Amino acid sequence: MKLTAKGRYAVTAMLDLAVHVHEGPICLADISERQGISLSYLEQLFAKLRRNHLVASVRGPGGGYRLSRDSGDISVAEIIDSVNENVDATKCGGTSDCQHGEICLTHELWTDLSEEIHQFLSGIDLASIIAKREIQQIAARQDAMREELIRLPAHEL
Repeated sequence: MKLTAKGRYAVTAMLDLAVHVHEGPICLADISERQGISLSYLEQLFAKLRRNHLVASVRGPGGGYRLSRDSGDISVAEIIDSVNENVDATKCGGTSDCQHGEICLTHELWTDLSEEIHQFLSGIDLASIIAKREIQQIAARQDAMREELIRLPAHEL
């Protein structure tokens, strides 16, 4: 089973937006700092997320990104799908040429598993994730660490 960094990072960045929804538009540099994701990689991901209407960009001073819908209306599967990622448990990547160009004995089993995982992720929305106490604690820790870095003099970084 394979979910690459692209799908994980997209979900992480969207969760960061959802956690900070009340702060207004969030710049990618802030997400990059809090989540340890390269800014250039986030720019690529957010271009796809914007094209798929999951985020909206706000230009100008104080600009950044915000969720385009309520966090309860955005599923994890939708995020993964929007960055052209999928969760595929097959050996062949779904091409049905698993065994010397032919379908293998277990292809249907792994295809069914992939569909079950997608259905499972379709039933999980951002709001349900951020409602968990552990997630709120992690977000608070990340925010505190970021604030600490901002307060440090440049020569101490």
